[in-house]
Amino acid sequence: MGKKSRKKSEGAPKPKRQEVPYVERPFEGLPGETDLVALREVVPAATVTVRTTEEHGAREVQLVTLLPDTLPALHREDGTVLVALQTAQHSGDASRDVAAALLDALDLEPGTPLTRAGLPEPGPRLQDVLDTTVPFEVTVHDTFDYWLAPGSAEDPDVAHALEHASEEIVPTVKIDGVESAYWVRMGAREFLRWARPEDQERVLDAIARLHADRASAIDDGSKFIGAFRACGILIPVWELAPGTEAEEIAGPLQAFEKKLEEALATDAPLTADERRARAGIVSRQVSLR
Repeated sequence: MGKKSRKKSEGAPKPKRQEVPYVERPFEGLPGETDLVALREVVPAATVTVRTTEEHGAREVQLVTLLPDTLPALHREDGTVLVALQTAQHSGDASRDVAAALLDALDLEPGTPLTRAGLPEPGPRLQDVLDTTVPFEVTVHDTFDYWLAPGSAEDPDVAHALEHASEEIVPTVKIDGVESAYWVRMGAREFLRWARPEDQERVLDAIARLHADRASAIDDGSKFIGAFRACGILIPVWELAPGTEAEEIAGPLQAFEKKLEEALATDAPLTADERRARAGIVSRQVSLR
């Protein structure tokens, strides 16, 4: 190559990196959408087993809340692939981020973490990668023991590090009988966080109707206190009566869900009281990420 050609080549601009388009509701269309959002935003330690499509090897993978050092993925020594929902970097599409980490992790040697720097370009999303016929069942953990292959914690140093990390976990329980509701104990207070699949504005309207009618409490000892917005859905939050255990709220929550569904089905315009209640709810909501 002559000098002129070499200079021309060296001075050529690099191809512009393609950015992932923003998706407001990234997990929409997946089974367990609301649980995926909860695991990404408000649940400290949990796992769910998924399987890739035939095109992507029909491999079993564990989607998890968090990995050490906020790694995006880890190919464990025993061959188990772990892919985190809570990570440090985010593009405009959480589904694309997780799918990119999952596909990269499948190619890693066992015992290797995925330490990829930078964000992915457009490509397959979880909706393209996962076999959606596989049952979606969340397991909530009291520790981060899922980080390790069985027997690995026998090493004293490893066991100590795991114990130290697990001390930060807020006690959390998935409530039976309803979808995507999580009891949590923070200090001496208990709360319920409930990820809802309906349109966010519809959920706000429904809770406003109940709140204006003094019917937004799950039971006599609880009170509605606000909501999170995350990944295109709403996660309403209730403070429970002091000392309430997870199993004690399951029955009342199932009964309350019927009232909520009736309110969700109502299309009438909000009354003045309901509009005031809605404005108060909006003032207390928090958008995550």
